[in-house]
Amino acid sequence: MLIGFFGGLVSGLFSSGGGLILVPYMSSILKMDEVKARATTIFCIFFMVFTSGCFYFKQNYIDWQMAIKCSIGGIVGGYVGSKILWNSGKKFLQISFIVFLLYAGIKMIMG
Repeated sequence: MLIGFFGGLVSGLFSSGGGLILVPYMSSILKMDEVKARATTIFCIFFMVFTSGCFYFKQNYIDWQMAIKCSIGGIVGGYVGSKILWNSGKKFLQISFIVFLLYAGIKMIMG
């Protein structure tokens, strides 16, 4: 529950990032299978995002036109990503996660 709290805190603060906490914890510390760790994390993130979303909704921070367009893309992307996850090996998942984190970090530093 403590790691879930920390993942939710990061998700609420940065509007994402809970998976960056939960996936490494589940796969490294709990020794959970990579696919199972990612699938479990996605399920957990749903509740984190729902809770944060309720707060943002209450404060009227949501741009509904953008939210609907992104949601449609997210549904399609989530489906495709799940299929790729299901058919990928552990090494591919680890390398792609590292590449994604490096890319995101460099983009943030470069502004």
